[in-house]
Amino acid sequence: MFSFGLLSGFLLVGLILRCKVRLIEKVYLPASVVGGILGLVALQLIGKNNVALNNDITAAWSELPSILINVVFAALFMGKKIPRFKLVWKSCSRQLGYGQIVAWGQYAVGCVLVLFFLGPVLSLPDVYAGVMPVGFEGGHGTAAGMKPVFESLGFPQIKDMALAAATFGIISAIIMGMILINWAKRKGLVQTYNEEVIRDKEVVGKITISSEIIGTLSLQIVFLGLAILFGWSCKKIFYQISLILPGNWSVLVNSFPMFPLCMLGGVFLQCLCDKLGFSRFLCRGLMLQIQNLALDFLVIAAISTISLDIVADNFLALIILVVGGIIWNYLCLRVIAPRVFSDAWFERAIAELGQSMGVTATGLLLLRTVDPDCQTDAASAFASKQLLHEPFMGGGLWTGIAIPLLVLWGGLSVLGIVLGVIFFWLLFLYRTR
Repeated sequence: MFSFGLLSGFLLVGLILRCKVRLIEKVYLPASVVGGILGLVALQLIGKNNVALNNDITAAWSELPSILINVVFAALFMGKKIPRFKLVWKSCSRQLGYGQIVAWGQYAVGCVLVLFFLGPVLSLPDVYAGVMPVGFEGGHGTAAGMKPVFESLGFPQIKDMALAAATFGIISAIIMGMILINWAKRKGLVQTYNEEVIRDKEVVGKITISSEIIGTLSLQIVFLGLAILFGWSCKKIFYQISLILPGNWSVLVNSFPMFPLCMLGGVFLQCLCDKLGFSRFLCRGLMLQIQNLALDFLVIAAISTISLDIVADNFLALIILVVGGIIWNYLCLRVIAPRVFSDAWFERAIAELGQSMGVTATGLLLLRTVDPDCQTDAASAFASKQLLHEPFMGGGLWTGIAIPLLVLWGGLSVLGIVLGVIFFWLLFLYRTR
């Protein structure tokens, strides 16, 4: 209880600093990230004076991310009707193609840097190719949630590297995004511009059920628990099947994270409720509140428990990978986006830059800065694209399988897969222009 209270205290201080310190407010750092940095500094100071207390707190906090990430992903699509694939595809196919190129390209950059530079020079294993994309495209939640995967493969240090990359990524996305927005404004490339970011307030919905029967929040947690149980059951079934298959399939399945399967469990449960007429018992507003609660505590716990010694030992490699990712995202915006989109190319591309280097909220933040009133189709295309993008990238199925493949098959094989997928999406965008 002491460690939880301490964690809550850091989150509160992070919120106060986020609201009161002008510099932090200008770069739009979430309160959980600010609180996590404070927690990291505090644990370093405690460790110098009281190693036992430091170890107790770290042990309690370090277990939270791998648990809470399942809640975050289980709630991702729950509480709202799953739209038909045809409608989503019509709205966002080109946005999806561009977003996929940006995301898969991060893995290509990581593989190239490790295979042809960091590996030969610094003797880094191929698995380090996943550090930057897991941190950038996945974010703090995915990087922390992948901890069991890294440990099962024998590379626990990758978690700290990916979390550091995620921190660099979200800060770089906001700073570079604002610089590019000002550049686009001077060049007349945006249709609207407003220095004040419009912040939406989520309204917690109401469902028609008496509190005497069951609490509304309790009912939402019941559905989330069932979605997580679905994900857990799927992994157990897949693992048993893999044991009778030849090759290393059992290693691959065992190291695959559970949270993408929890996300599929949420989708399945939502579709089932829609079919049976029970969707009225699912509240999207409350699901978002639970998701945000889990994500805030996940992020602050994950950042606070980063091992600075591991990051310091691999700092040169980390910086090279981060810079490579930043350059790739910049090139996508300046070179690919103007040739892919016929309308509002900058608005569409800046949203992808924010999302692919930070989180979805970062992309929406930058998009609302250039298009606060949603006068372009960028916002609707970006939102629809996430429905098809998230299940695979940014913590989805490919994110879960990429790290084990880097260990089992090597970076060259993964690079071949990645380049093949990028070529497919380039061909798709060319043929559908």
